[in-house]
Amino acid sequence: MSRMNNHVVIMAGGVGSRFWPMSTADKPKQFIDVLGVGRSLLQLTYDRFEGICPPENVWVVTNVKYAGIVREQLPEVSASHILLEPARRNTAPCIAYVSWKIKSQDSKANIVVTPSDHLITNPVEFRRVIVSCLKFTSETDAIVTLGMKPTRPETGYGYIQADLTTSSPRNKEIFRVDTFREKPDLQTAMTYIRQNNFFWNAGIFIWNVETIVNAFRIYQPAISKVFESMLPIYGTPDEQKEIDRRYGECENISVDYAIMEKAEEIFVCPADFGWSDLGTWGSLLMQTKHDLYGNSCIGKNISMYDSHHCIVHTTQEKKVVIQGLDGYIVAEKDDTLLVCKLSEEQRIKQFSDE
Repeated sequence: MSRMNNHVVIMAGGVGSRFWPMSTADKPKQFIDVLGVGRSLLQLTYDRFEGICPPENVWVVTNVKYAGIVREQLPEVSASHILLEPARRNTAPCIAYVSWKIKSQDSKANIVVTPSDHLITNPVEFRRVIVSCLKFTSETDAIVTLGMKPTRPETGYGYIQADLTTSSPRNKEIFRVDTFREKPDLQTAMTYIRQNNFFWNAGIFIWNVETIVNAFRIYQPAISKVFESMLPIYGTPDEQKEIDRRYGECENISVDYAIMEKAEEIFVCPADFGWSDLGTWGSLLMQTKHDLYGNSCIGKNISMYDSHHCIVHTTQEKKVVIQGLDGYIVAEKDDTLLVCKLSEEQRIKQFSDE
């Protein structure tokens, strides 16, 4: 396997109210310094792939409205490698577009596709797993997804059921996928945890470019037809105009439904490198350092008194003093302050729409 043929695709087009008021529709969470480390989640995603591929083989797919902020946060990525979706059509069209674009430049490409807004706490182990999977997909026509070893009966994640009876002869860490399972209820999630062959679906995929393009041709011919027909114009001044014109022809469908649940050569690599999709304030509390009372404080000058199990994110304030809270979110951004019970977090979208 040649490192020069490795490519990293970062999907950064998502919108939403997660981590409001820090994140907004104009600047969703992938562009926010959620952890208070001076780097956005998008930038941290870019950082963790250092050494996996040459810098010129990094691609970002995002919505046209975020083009400026992606260029600002990732000046290392060539403008020609920032692909702009004119509309949100879920992950299948996004992945199809970038796959055909890469194929037009590198027919031997081995590709990692990753979300832009997840947290990895052990980047060394992450890189080891990615390199191992890239070697596997460079030698086979397999599609590999990463399965996170679950630590709790989580109802917010999809699950992958693996056949652990026999590993691949080429890689002892990789196994065939039996089925993909939707987000379960609590009782079902507890059942999954008691078994050792269920893993969280992290939405990180590894494949050879020919493998994924052929999978689209077989299982999603309509989507395939759109991007196959544009091969002559990739890299030309007409590319964006044609994408804008034809992107809406693609079905609004995730790659999980479009490809993963249909294809035959699907494998999973169970892994444990401290993964979280940071989907809620509660998950941020779980993944960050706590004081003796279970509080996580992200900001330069925060004082907590008689408070327990709170997540505080106040990076713009000179001084913050909190007393007597138990299980709360305290977060500010510009002229908005949120104080909300963690147990009521699902109501934040309602607040953000007001």
